[in-house]
Amino acid sequence: PVLVESLLVFTVVLLVHAVVWDRFSWCAVALAIQAFYVQFKWDRLLQLGGAVFQFRGAANSGLLPASMVIPLLGVVMKERCRAAGIVYFERFGIIVASTGMLLALFLSILAVGITKPVPTNTCILTGIAGSVIIYTMKHSLTVSEVIEVLEVLLIFVYLSMILLYLLPRCFTPGEALLVLGGVSFVLNQLIKRSLNVIEGRGDPIDFFLLVAVVGVVLLGLFFTVLFIFMDSGTWVSSMFFHMMTAVLGLGVIMPWLYRLIQRNPLFWLLQFLFQTQTRLYLLVYWTFLAASACGVVFYQNAKRSSESKKHQASTITRKYFHFIVVATYVPGLIYDRQLLYVAAVLCLALFIFLEYVRYFRIKPFGQTLRHLLSLFLDERDSGPLILTHIYLLLGMSLPVWLFPRPCAPKGTLPGAGALVPYSGVLAVGIGDTIASVCGSTMGEIKWPGTKKTFEGTMTAIFAQIIAVALILIFDSSVNLNSSYAWILVSVSLVSLLEAYTTQIDNLLLPLYLQIMLMA
Repeated sequence: PVLVESLLVFTVVLLVHAVVWDRFSWCAVALAIQAFYVQFKWDRLLQLGGAVFQFRGAANSGLLPASMVIPLLGVVMKERCRAAGIVYFERFGIIVASTGMLLALFLSILAVGITKPVPTNTCILTGIAGSVIIYTMKHSLTVSEVIEVLEVLLIFVYLSMILLYLLPRCFTPGEALLVLGGVSFVLNQLIKRSLNVIEGRGDPIDFFLLVAVVGVVLLGLFFTVLFIFMDSGTWVSSMFFHMMTAVLGLGVIMPWLYRLIQRNPLFWLLQFLFQTQTRLYLLVYWTFLAASACGVVFYQNAKRSSESKKHQASTITRKYFHFIVVATYVPGLIYDRQLLYVAAVLCLALFIFLEYVRYFRIKPFGQTLRHLLSLFLDERDSGPLILTHIYLLLGMSLPVWLFPRPCAPKGTLPGAGALVPYSGVLAVGIGDTIASVCGSTMGEIKWPGTKKTFEGTMTAIFAQIIAVALILIFDSSVNLNSSYAWILVSVSLVSLLEAYTTQIDNLLLPLYLQIMLMA
């Protein structure tokens, strides 16, 4: 399975390289080759228990697929913005690609450094790949851009040391690279933009995303340190938790956001949400879907109480939430993507806050949340945190958040790029859901070395093709310009990756589909 997964990632890298064909795509190829070799060192460390931190079990390291996501995103973003003539975001794409390569290289060097005996051949490959990447950066980045890349690396190192120690068994090395690398980049961008505020420059919804992500992460770190010294399950601690959340929200996060958008954040948010009648209809519709999702949770828990204490939700039951999320995102993508962008940020902040309440057993809802959500646990929730629902939200939202709006003057990219915002809906909402449901109900032929079935993968590809046809019918902004073969190849590669990867597919698959569609 690891070899097939690696082959699929190499195929994506080579396809992007064939389209872009510049020094950064060559660096991506070099990075992929060395990550392939280092991945086996990480796998060996995990099997022998020699890794520095405790990582998630029942999965390989995932170093190769995770190492390529951020660099490839930067490469395709750079190419799209270069074609649109937007120099600022072309340079931003170069910074993203360079940062991703440096973070992946750091994780590879860490694995090589703690492997005993020292793997000579892997060291040589890592050295060659590192030399190629650093040489390219030297001749492509300005001094300020090099400093920015090194700042992200420094934040990533410290954030990894803190969070991987506090949250054992929550991530594989690859997932840690993706999640913590993304948070490090967001934190650095927020600091940079806060120090260089120019009135009227920048979209408020972008600042809203940056402040929300950094705010909830800092909130979690603060309470983790605090509850080392006091019991979090008492009423006194719970009152203190709610009070300090309000203080940090109103005293730190709101003023920070005010400095960035130059207006009252609460008034701006209310005005934004209720600006048009379409937005009001969407909010009412989303509220109904949220109530339906809560109804599924309560119904399944009532069913567990009446049947058996050991009752666990089936795969099909868990996929109900995927269908609800698809029903949530598709109208937003068709009618108002900016509203969907902001609503997804608010949902992410709420999900993470509720996970803090559950994890710290904050009264009055902490213990109730523990009981309700325990029904939907699977083998990937082996650590102290329950992250699968947050990964689902991230997988659906990241293509919307990462869509290069300034490089798409008409609100959409030409060709297959028009489907980029739909990457999460196609890969996770439809592809992964149909593969799981059909594979578990009628699948008989298993892919070698996995539990996934041939029937599930084929029906997933077919369902995504039908979904693309429906998007063409209902979304008039999508014009594929005869790029149907590329879309078919992209969907097929991502569906095969879903069958073979042991990483969090909700997070990985939409990003790879987005890379392919943007290329």
